Amino acid sequence: MTKVLNLIITGVGGQGNVLASQILGHAAIKKGFRVTIGETFGLSQRGGPVMSHIRLSETGNYGPLIPPNTAHVIVGLEPLETLRIVEEYGNEETIFIANSRPIYPLNVIAGDVEYPDPEWIRDILEKAGQRLYWLNATDKALDLGGPIILNMIMLGALCALPGFPLTADDIQGVIQAIFPASKLPANVKALQLGGDMIRTDEN
Repeated sequence: MTKVLNLIITGVGGQGNVLASQILGHAAIKKGFRVTIGETFGLSQRGGPVMSHIRLSETGNYGPLIPPNTAHVIVGLEPLETLRIVEEYGNEETIFIANSRPIYPLNVIAGDVEYPDPEWIRDILEKAGQRLYWLNATDKALDLGGPIILNMIMLGALCALPGFPLTADDIQGVIQAIFPASKLPANVKALQLGGDMIRTDEN
């Protein structure tokens, strides 16, 4: 691990982005890391852009916002929102984990603008950093009971990255403490599925 690990989780309101960052932060603290989290919200909490900066360190305290072009990992719950932050925070060593399913903003639904071709977004992300994991995670979430479980799939994927300092078991320990028992089986399964998607991609 580098002196500080800079991680961004980005998506739109309603995808569980903020919850995912809080769970990740709690898991990191329980494992002995120093953690700072900064969050930015668009004009509308549900449907607007939401971005969480998570900074993990074993020894130092760092500001909550990641400096430009220093993100080590970017987790995108929505493809266009992932693309939006590449220029500001990405670099040639950045690893991207991106969900492939778009969520169309109101101006696209109204026909005022056109949403970019997701395959074009994928191509840009593949060229922008060290590695892209392009995951069809929304369909997996729907199979498990609903799109909100997407955030757990993406956390499971993140924890399966080679060298990442947290594991799915670390995340599971946190959600067992905060989720009702009725919600645990689907969320634990989501963590496992996310990890399996990364491991399959690695092979």
